[in-house]
Amino acid sequence: MAAHEVGSRGAQTRAAILRAARERFAAQGYERTTIRAVAADADIDPSMVMRYFGNKEKLFDEALAVDLRLPDLGAVPESELPQALVRHFVERWEGDPSDDALLVLLRSAVTNERAAQRMRETFAGQVAPALAAALGPERAARVAGLVAAQLLGLGLARYLLRLPGVVSLSADAVVAGLTPAVRATLAESG
Repeated sequence: MAAHEVGSRGAQTRAAILRAARERFAAQGYERTTIRAVAADADIDPSMVMRYFGNKEKLFDEALAVDLRLPDLGAVPESELPQALVRHFVERWEGDPSDDALLVLLRSAVTNERAAQRMRETFAGQVAPALAAALGPERAARVAGLVAAQLLGLGLARYLLRLPGVVSLSADAVVAGLTPAVRATLAESG
């Protein structure tokens, strides 16, 4: 077997484990998720999970590594910034919310301090700097938390709690409905 085939298979196994772990952590939370259950979901032996990740804590950390994939907000005109932010998160979550580490992290953060800390680090390390590029560091510091609350509230209502009044809206309607609230938040900081 060629080395690239082994590497490719290893990458596929690792991806399958992470996908299964995200789904399991999302459905059951950290405490109730077991290595055996993740392995069964990935259709592999539990020893393979341990081989790739070492233990449940390390698996959790890697499964919940979140890259928000924010665009360069410094290149977005300020008048378009609210819509760009909302649209970015909606489009991201509309893809495959069941495999989105951010949504798994959001669900887990409510009951697990480690996940809550990871959520704080993710937003402090990604949203605040992205907003700083668009608004400057002082304004960004004042609004980053409120903008994060609005966007995470959307994730919670539409993709986790699946509130009928929010789920029934088209993606464009969600963007149109939430953009004025984000615009107002950003305007308050000016």
